[in-house]
Amino acid sequence: MARVVREAYPDPTAKGEDWSVVDLEPVVRMKKPLALDAIKKDRKLADFALVKRGRLSVVPVSDEQFEYILALGEIKVPRR
Repeated sequence: MARVVREAYPDPTAKGEDWSVVDLEPVVRMKKPLALDAIKKDRKLADFALVKRGRLSVVPVSDEQFEYILALGEIKVPRR
């Protein structure tokens, strides 16, 4: 799990294309790694924006999806 430390800004490595980048910092390491392929094959995540898009990106995550992904990664995050 990661936290956004700098919101979207133009990607300085993109040559002539309109790309953005977001800076992240790690917060909690998953006990069980969760590969993108596994996320794409999971029927419970079929509506997840990460699965529907053709490339990796920063996408919204519903509370239900977030809790499910945390469970798959075998981590618990204390409630705020």
